[in-house]
Amino acid sequence: MSGKEGNVAQHGRQDRLLKEHVHDPYMASKKLSEPTVCPRCHVVYSGARWQWKSETPECAYEEVCPACRRIQDKVPAGILTLKGDFFEEHRGEIMRMVHHHIEDQMELHPMKRLMGVVEEDNENSVLLFTDTHLPRSVGEAVEHAFKGELDIHYTKESGIVRVYWQR
Repeated sequence: MSGKEGNVAQHGRQDRLLKEHVHDPYMASKKLSEPTVCPRCHVVYSGARWQWKSETPECAYEEVCPACRRIQDKVPAGILTLKGDFFEEHRGEIMRMVHHHIEDQMELHPMKRLMGVVEEDNENSVLLFTDTHLPRSVGEAVEHAFKGELDIHYTKESGIVRVYWQR
């Protein structure tokens, strides 16, 4: 074994520490002062993350959070399309489960929000989200509960995830 190989074995693979940089213009480019509160939704930036607090800290800085900025600009980070005959027949049940899943996630992760639902010709429901992980999570939950086909597309260039479920 050469010295170089021994060094890799001793110290592990250094390239695993590198993270791919994905530019999201809605995430802060600098660390925010703490505490910071969003004047729109009242989520608090504290401990280097956004979190729901029962009370707004006194003397908090103010800045609109990334989720509220996306909602204001109408720029989703993720899109989930639900469609098919089964969906039409069970729309109420599926949408109740979807909203329950979203509420659970938003309670833990304030930046994961539903921006809105667009109904297309009473056949499809298109859900718009403020982050890229929630549409995938919701799609997987629908697939797990109701079976069907799930298709996920992530475009690195635009930073948007598009998820399709049908049955």
